[in-house]
Amino acid sequence: MASKVSCLYVLTVVCWASALWYLSITRPTSSYTGHRQISSVSIARKNVSFGNIRTRPINPHSFEFIINEPNKCEKNVPFLVILISTTHKEFDARQAIRETWGDENNFKGIKIATLFLLGKNADPVLNQMVEQESQIFHDIIVEDFIDSYHNLTLKTLMGMRWVATFCSKAKYVMKTDSDIFVNMDNLIYKLLKPNTKPRRRYFTGYVINGGPIRDVRSKWYMPRDLYPDSNYPPFCSGTGYIFSADVAELIYKTSLHTRLLHLEDVYVGLCLRKLGIHPFQNSGFNHWKMAYSLCRYRRVITVHQITPEEMHRIWNDMSSKKHLRC
Repeated sequence: MASKVSCLYVLTVVCWASALWYLSITRPTSSYTGHRQISSVSIARKNVSFGNIRTRPINPHSFEFIINEPNKCEKNVPFLVILISTTHKEFDARQAIRETWGDENNFKGIKIATLFLLGKNADPVLNQMVEQESQIFHDIIVEDFIDSYHNLTLKTLMGMRWVATFCSKAKYVMKTDSDIFVNMDNLIYKLLKPNTKPRRRYFTGYVINGGPIRDVRSKWYMPRDLYPDSNYPPFCSGTGYIFSADVAELIYKTSLHTRLLHLEDVYVGLCLRKLGIHPFQNSGFNHWKMAYSLCRYRRVITVHQITPEEMHRIWNDMSSKKHLRC
């Protein structure tokens, strides 16, 4: 069985390399053309419903799971679920995470569930490659919205929905991106502390207090008709934040009655304000790139803009030098 999995893994790596080379020379990069892209085919209502919703949703999350792992939490309830936003072409990043900080077997006696979040790609070749990857690793979930930058909010809501539906008894959830390095020792033992009573209605990360950018040339442009106010509520940078698992269902339900915004982290902040949950500032979460040094990385929880090669190098160095003092 192990040799079969190894062969499938090698085949997947080779196929991904061939497919990405082919796509890079023969196919143009698709571009986003609207605020919210969905399939032109009529999409059936989601197959899981939540109770206690008394008013008609203005933002029904009417998407079906194309790829799902509904049994991932059945045998052992995770202490931590890690939701990683990724894109179809980022196989190397996903594999680097699987082999380093995202390895579900890193901590004895502490169950961790790692999941990669994706939408549907316009290119059927990439969809097929991700499906094959999922059959090997069983750590990918996909819904049938179009995968694009402007649909990152839908991707996060999919993760919230998955936790609320299939893993509601987990203690904590982390949402992060595929170019983030996570110091798991600090996250598990210094922040979440498995031997203490789990918190409720808890949310923490790098808290930003800011307002909308009206410059149309900006990546973070926010039109006045979508958000007329001059200030955003406090929100955590989408590069990495932690919350108690009960918050997943609360945010998902709140989103059904909250107008969608394409800025995912701002939107989550809006839902938190409606819920009366104030995110806690934590200086260990960095939403920028930081030059590597052993002592510096030992003090943080997340670091942004890390390549797959850097991921391996940092992980190997930190793992081999745990006995050294700073």
